[in-house]
Formats: sequence, C-alpha cells, structure tokens
Amino acid sequence: MVLQDDRIVIVGAGCFGISTAYHLLKRGFKNISIIERSDELPAKDAASNDINRIVRSSYSDPFYANLGREAVHSWRNREEWGDSYHESGLVNVFSTVQQSGKSYADDSYRNDVALGARVKELIGGDAIRSVFPESVHLGSFASRNGYINYDCGWANAGQGLSLMIQKVRDLGGEFILGKTVCNLLREEGRTVGVQCANGSTYPAAVVILSIGSWTASALPNLRLEKNCLATGQCIATIQLTEEEAARYRGCPVLLDLTTGFYVFPPTNSHVVKVAIHKFGLTNSVAVAGEESPVKISTPRTITSDPVRGLCIPKVALRKLRTHLREFFPDLAQKPFSGTRLCWYNDTPDGSWIIGYYPNDAGLMMATGGNGHAYKFLPVIGQIVADACEGNLDPALVSKFAVDRVYNDTDGSRSGVPSELDLEDLCTEKDLSLVDA
Repeated sequence: MVLQDDRIVIVGAGCFGISTAYHLLKRGFKNISIIERSDELPAKDAASNDINRIVRSSYSDPFYANLGREAVHSWRNREEWGDSYHESGLVNVFSTVQQSGKSYADDSYRNDVALGARVKELIGGDAIRSVFPESVHLGSFASRNGYINYDCGWANAGQGLSLMIQKVRDLGGEFILGKTVCNLLREEGRTVGVQCANGSTYPAAVVILSIGSWTASALPNLRLEKNCLATGQCIATIQLTEEEAARYRGCPVLLDLTTGFYVFPPTNSHVVKVAIHKFGLTNSVAVAGEESPVKISTPRTITSDPVRGLCIPKVALRKLRTHLREFFPDLAQKPFSGTRLCWYNDTPDGSWIIGYYPNDAGLMMATGGNGHAYKFLPVIGQIVADACEGNLDPALVSKFAVDRVYNDTDGSRSGVPSELDLEDLCTEKDLSLVDA
C-alpha cells in the first residue's frame, strides 16, 4: 500500500492527472510530482483544454449519473470554480424513427428522476422548441422526442483545468514540464519510476499513468492498444457578433443522441461550438515495440502538425453543417471560424480505466476518458486516490480494471471508428461553404 510520505509520480496534467494530484494532496500525501510533456499548462492540445465541455448527470449508467450529480454540486461552488460553470440546462433528444438513442435516453431520464434532478419530458417538436428562447430561429425537431435536465450545463474547460492546476500548486504539488515519458523503470517486475526522452529519470513508489489518448502509443510495450484507442472527434466553431450571441445565450446545450450531434450556447467570447459524439477517427502510426513495430492510433494535433493539426475532414465539416441546419438554420448560414480534432482515449465499453496494471503494484492507470471525463474534474481524482490507497469499492475495482472483460459497448454513441484521410482535410475556404 502506498504511504503518504512515498513519492508519487503522475504522468500527464490533464483531467485525470491533475484531479488525482489535487485529491492526493488534500488527503495528506506530501510528495506528488506531475510530469507533463508540454512546456506550458494547460497543454494546448490536451483534450481537457477547450472552450467548453458538457456537464451532465444524464447517464444510462447509475454510477455515472450519481457521480455527475456530485460533480454538478461541486461546479456550482463559485468560490472554488469562479464562473467556469454555466447551468444552461441540457436537452437530450432522439429520433422516434431511428431508435438507436432511445433506450439510452430512457435510462438516463429514469436515473435523473431517481436522483431528484429537475427534469421535464419533451414529447414532439413543439415541446422541444418551447425550452429555447423565442427569439431563436429553430428547426422543426420533426420526429424527435426528448427531455431537458435543468441541473446540467457546460463548463469552460480550459478555465476549470487552470484553476485546479493552481490548486495543486498551492498545495505543494511539483510540476516537471517539457518532459516526455518514454519508458518505465522496473525492478523485479515492478515499476519504480519513469525515464524521459532526454534521458532524465524520476524514481517513484507509484507511477500514475494519465496521458489520455497517448496511452497506447507512448508506451507500446504495455500492449494497451486493444483497450485504449485514440480517436479524433470533429469540432467546429462559429464566431457570432455580440448581438447574435445575446440572442442565443439563453439556449440550453443540445445533444442529439441519435446522431451524436451537439451544440453549446455562445461563450463569453461569442463563440458557438458544434461537434459530433461518435466513435471518431483513428490515425494509425507504426510504433516500435519490444518485438516488432505495431500500428497504433496516435493523436495528430497542433503540436505534431502546427500547420494542419487542427483540420478535420471535409466530409465531417459537411455533416456538422447539415446537422446544424436541421436545428439552428440561421447559424448554418454563417461560416465556421475554426475546427479541431479533439482526441479521446476510448475503451471498448465506454467506462474509465482506473486501477493497478496487472501484476505491477507500482503502476496505476487513470485514463480511458471516452470523452466523458472532464465534467467530473472536481471529483474524479477521489476515485483514483481511493484506488491508490486500496480503498476503492470492489464493484468499482472490477468496473474500472485494466484487464476487465468488455461485455458492453458505449451506448451513448453509434457507428464504428474510421481511419483519418489526410488527403480530405478541410481548408480555410471550406469553412465558408455554407451551402455545402
């Protein structure tokens, strides 16, 4: 069992890593070091560093629904989080023709009701339209039902992450920046530290690996590529005028569970973000392993490609505009101001990986966000800290185990991952093709 005076090295200063550092320090651990490949915090290409993320309790899984309620309660504390969190409400809709999203929505609704959330069923297009401001030009929401959870909203992800980074600093956490961990140091089969690309080494009683979508490709000898798949998710933004933003700012977040399309209200900078929550795009790269090179999906970001690292495929850009036209016709007539491929670390069942690597009491995994970890930033580190101390509920030990049997799939998403086509990336001109 790890002791409070032991040195703990956390690799990665994203959502999992920084929340874990915070909660360990709060529990009295005194020797916490966070190694981050970026030389700035938050890392500019980290998935958790973004203008917004949905904060919701609307999950079909009772565990995540309950933890979501706990996270919302924390986000509401403005002394802790300032104005990071915006409780706009969340509208979940699904097609009454294509039933793929319905069971997930039904289970989520039942869980929200059981937890005492302020929810309202929305049957038909008129009911859905009624929860949006009258000044907003909306589509018909034909063949759609859904519900609104008023106890949900969105968080400024970069702002929230920066606040927690500062909390860790204030509690005495050490940050080691600009170092890329490339190898684990082992003695008699147990991890005892890490080695970085520049040759520097850092000993530890426990190493906590929290490098998100880089998990499988950065340390291929762990053979995690079947459990940890890096997928790029397509995002686009629209810059509104101050007057336009005022009209849309009262909108709830909209999530279409049938297509995965979602839209945020405008940020304080008058930016609307749209995206599609699906199984995303892979970027298979040959990575050297112990025996022979293996192809592993590897994030392609503005760091690895400063020129085109933010570009998404043209076909994805067209899909985003098509979905936008269905729900917000006026916004669909405006040019996109930018795009981004946001990289997730996906597991086969959509649940996180939190626990010790098999047969190695010196290596803890805290990863597998599946695009739904950030909302839990205030509380997710509690689970990792419990796992470190050996106090995690046995049911959760099994639920999050690295080597668990994957019997379920992620019910919030449809489709299968497809390989990124670098020849199909959008250009600046494509962003203005409103009739595409």
